[in-house]
Amino acid sequence: MKIDGGFGLGGGLHKVAESAKAQEATGYAGFWTAETSHDPFLPLLLAAEHTETIELGTSIAVAFARNPMTLANTAYDLQAYSGGRFILGLGSQIKPHITKRFSMEWSKPAARMREFVQALHAIWDCWETGDRLQFRGEFYTHTLMTPFFDPGPNPAGKPKVFLAGVGELMTEVAGEVCDGFICHGFTTERYLREVTIPALNRGRAKAGRPSIDDAGADGEHAFEIVGPSFVVTGNDEAEMAKNNQATRQQIAFYGSTPAYRAVLDLHGWGGLQEQLNGLSKQGKWVEMAELIEPEILDAFAVVGEPEHLAPELTTRFGDIVQRLSFYAPYDAAPERWGPIMKALQEV
Repeated sequence: MKIDGGFGLGGGLHKVAESAKAQEATGYAGFWTAETSHDPFLPLLLAAEHTETIELGTSIAVAFARNPMTLANTAYDLQAYSGGRFILGLGSQIKPHITKRFSMEWSKPAARMREFVQALHAIWDCWETGDRLQFRGEFYTHTLMTPFFDPGPNPAGKPKVFLAGVGELMTEVAGEVCDGFICHGFTTERYLREVTIPALNRGRAKAGRPSIDDAGADGEHAFEIVGPSFVVTGNDEAEMAKNNQATRQQIAFYGSTPAYRAVLDLHGWGGLQEQLNGLSKQGKWVEMAELIEPEILDAFAVVGEPEHLAPELTTRFGDIVQRLSFYAPYDAAPERWGPIMKALQEV
C-alpha cells in the first residue's frame, strides 16, 4: 500500500517546496493538492522542481470548470516537467458549483466525464503520434491542431488519469476509461466493498478491461484505488475531543449533500441527509455535527490513539486499496503521521 501526503487545503505557494521535500524525505509515495481556495496545479509545478521521486497529483481538479484542450496542455506540461510523476485526478463537483461558481454548463455528468477523459486521450494521442485530431462527441469537439499549437511527443508519456466519485454511474466511468479511482472521504468500508468495487468492475467490463481483484493489480491494466481516510486521533483527551468534533463537522457537511445520500442509504441512515440539509440551509453547523452519532463516526472514520490507527486502517482497507492518505480536517503536526505511515508500510 502506498501512503500519500499532500498540501493543505489553504496553504500558500511559499510553503510548497519545503512541504514537498519534507514529505519525500519522510517516505510518502504521493503529494496531492486539492482545488478549494487555491489552484491545484501551480503548487505541483513547485513540488516537481524541488523533488525527485514522489508522485504528484490533483485530488481533485474540477473537470467541468475547464475544457479538455486547456486541461490537456496543463497536464502534459506537468507530466513532462516532473519526469513522468504527475497524476491528473479529476472530479465533477456538483451542479450549483459548476453553474453558479464557475459559470459553466452542467448536464449528464457521468456521460460528460467519460467524454471529457476520452477527449483528453484523443488530444494527447494526436500530439504523441502526429495523427490528425478528429474527436467529435456529444459535449466536446476537437478537430483543429496545427503545428504551431502541437507540443509534440512527451518524453515522459501521457499522464495517468484518476477519477473521483461517489455515485455508481461516475464510478463506472472511472473503471471504463481511467487509470485509478479516488474514493471520496464520505465513503465507508461497506460502501467501498458493496457498491464502489462492483461499479468499477462493470465499467471495466464495458471497455473489455479485466476486472480488478481485491488487490487491484491486473498486470498491463494496473488500476489503483485511492482509499477513504478520515482519521480522528490526538495526544490527549482534550485533543481527541477537539479533533472528533472537527471530523464530525466535516462528515455532517458532506452528509447534507443530496448527491452523497446513497452512502447513508446503504447503512439505513438516509433520513439523516434531509435533516442535515435542512440545518445547513439555516447555517446551523454545530447542530449538524451533533447528529453524527458515534456509530456513524466510526463507519466513516478510524478513531483512536496514534498507535492504534495502522492496524485498523489495514483491517478495513488493506486488501482493497492501493493508496491511502490521512484525511484529518483539523490542525495536526506533520510528525504525527510519520510513525503511522511507517507502521502501515510494515504491515
